[in-house]
Amino acid sequence: MATAVHPAAALPAITAPPPPRPPPSRAALGHVPQLHASLIKSGELTASPKSFHSLLEAAAHGATPAQLAYAVRLFRLGPRPPLSTPCYNVLMRAFLRAGHLEDALHLFVEMLDGASIWPDQHTVACALKSCSRMCALDAGCCVQAYSVKRGLMVDRFVLSSLIHMYASCGDVAAARMLFDAVEEKGVVMWNAIIAGYFKNGAWEEVLELFKGMLEVGAPFDEVTLVSVATACGKTCNSNLGKWIGGYVEEKGMLGNRNLVTGLVDMYAKCGELGKARSLFDRMQSRDVVAWSAMISGYTQADQCYEALALFSEMQVEEVEPNDVTMVSVLSACAVLGALETGKWVHSYIRKKCLPLTVVLGTALVDFYAKCGCIESAVEAFESMPVKNSWTWTALIKGMASNGRGREALEVFSSMCKAGIEPTDVTFIGVLMACSHNCLVEEGRQHFNSMTQDYGIQPRIEHYGCVVDLFGRAGLIDEAYQFIRAMPIEPNTVIWRALLSSCTTQKNVKVGEEALKQIISLDPSHSGDYILLSNIYASVGRWKDAAMIRRKMKDRGIQKTPGCSLIELDGMIFEFFAEDRDHRQLREIYEKVEEMIDKIKMAGYVPNTADARIDVDEHEKEVSVSHHSEKLAIAFGLMKLRPGATIRLSKNLRVCTDCHSATKLISKVYSREIVVRDRNRFHHFKDGSCSCNDYW
Repeated sequence: MATAVHPAAALPAITAPPPPRPPPSRAALGHVPQLHASLIKSGELTASPKSFHSLLEAAAHGATPAQLAYAVRLFRLGPRPPLSTPCYNVLMRAFLRAGHLEDALHLFVEMLDGASIWPDQHTVACALKSCSRMCALDAGCCVQAYSVKRGLMVDRFVLSSLIHMYASCGDVAAARMLFDAVEEKGVVMWNAIIAGYFKNGAWEEVLELFKGMLEVGAPFDEVTLVSVATACGKTCNSNLGKWIGGYVEEKGMLGNRNLVTGLVDMYAKCGELGKARSLFDRMQSRDVVAWSAMISGYTQADQCYEALALFSEMQVEEVEPNDVTMVSVLSACAVLGALETGKWVHSYIRKKCLPLTVVLGTALVDFYAKCGCIESAVEAFESMPVKNSWTWTALIKGMASNGRGREALEVFSSMCKAGIEPTDVTFIGVLMACSHNCLVEEGRQHFNSMTQDYGIQPRIEHYGCVVDLFGRAGLIDEAYQFIRAMPIEPNTVIWRALLSSCTTQKNVKVGEEALKQIISLDPSHSGDYILLSNIYASVGRWKDAAMIRRKMKDRGIQKTPGCSLIELDGMIFEFFAEDRDHRQLREIYEKVEEMIDKIKMAGYVPNTADARIDVDEHEKEVSVSHHSEKLAIAFGLMKLRPGATIRLSKNLRVCTDCHSATKLISKVYSREIVVRDRNRFHHFKDGSCSCNDYW
């Protein structure tokens, strides 16, 4: 093979390529054998190179392997006139369309080995496309060497293909050198360099190139706009994205499905979900990519109800989802705790034999872990052919939040033995495992190991985990001193972790200091005031608790209402504390009353410290009995078959009263109850909780 040359070597004046010839019609493709027989019978096949070329081109445009095989037999076996460069080009293009990249490149080499047939600019462009798709940089450099030798670097099509080859093979600098050396650049060449940066994820460079096009008045087309719109979404550049959207509407380009899909994705990623949905609804034809872009937009914006509703519409429209769709749907199911919907997705993946890619497999592990089904998460993990650090991290964090800290640390050990380098996020999962299971010494060791063994500098999240670890273990003073010694400024997350620990440990002094620090950073978060109010109430300082509530009212701070979700038959039901909107309200409250009476007989005593403080003792008991998780559990007892596990998720930390009550409900009703609160999972069974009352 020829030696590699400087990417910008030999660039004289450039000539434009001839317009491409239109492919034969589909009707013509079905009559190739008859046409072949007719040409043989008339003798024209061997006598007329033009007739043979037309026949070969008709056969090569076939869409099936059998039609391509027919074209190869025509090319190899004849009868035929002597082969020409255009004949080689026809077959190379056919191989490229069919994905037979090596076969296309072998034809190029075959021409070089011959004495009478020379590759032209079209042959070289096809060879470079093969190299691009195979990421065969060395072979591409050899094709360039031939182009220099034969004087083909004057052709704009060859140059564009060469730029694309270098960029596709990861050598964007060489591609840019070639691009910059050309004085007159057409839209194809601009698209080639933009596509190169696009493929390498250099989104800012894509936008800068497009701005450069606008500055010099270079022409651009719909292919350009698809790449730039995607880059706008990746960088959240809504201003340029909106300009492109306006341009597309003004120029009547909304019929281009790929372009509109790119705009839908861009608007969604920039937080303009209304505009994204409006464009999506106006599309005359929506493929799986368009549906996936819109569903992903909802998921990324935490509008998970809308994501699942749109997925249901997609099924009604009979559009088959792909692995990208499934990742977004599983993420939405994980957030909502929609176990049955997620299980259906998993069964669909198996039924359709979708490849369990690293991204899809990791989404499955994360989904099952966030629904409290840690055994299923482990099964999904073990079924994956390839795992990366994010996959291991998803399982570690899942085990940590489900109260299986020791197992999480064992998985971390296996990860290290497998040669998978942990990330900073992995260590968040490891420290969570230590925190949720009171593994103080192990937590210290892993926190120090981050820097000493892996060179990972702790972020604010890691410090927060250590504060949480000390606080949960009752080491409030040590947690406070740890905060004061931090090399970075503590934020509200750090002080909130300390305040939460003070609530559990009933430490008024440090709790007051923690709230003081929080208010100086974020004075409007209701949960912080509620925590200190609860600390005061837990030690009988009712006047101070009332004072905190008055401060909230005076400052216009509204308490975040408790909300619990429960999934039944694939539908998500939402309950708020002291809910008054459910259509089965009377039956639910009757079930709650029955539930409370039964657990009282088993020893339940309401903890009114978690109740409103502006009412008498009886009303306090009623108030805590109407917390959202109790309403959701009552609804589950009403609707689920006897013995079925009740699963729900809550937006806040489970209060002490609901935790005690749920333990007894699980025993009295012989039910396993899985609750995901803001911090972790609680698996209630036979009167006990997986957190061992340590949350």
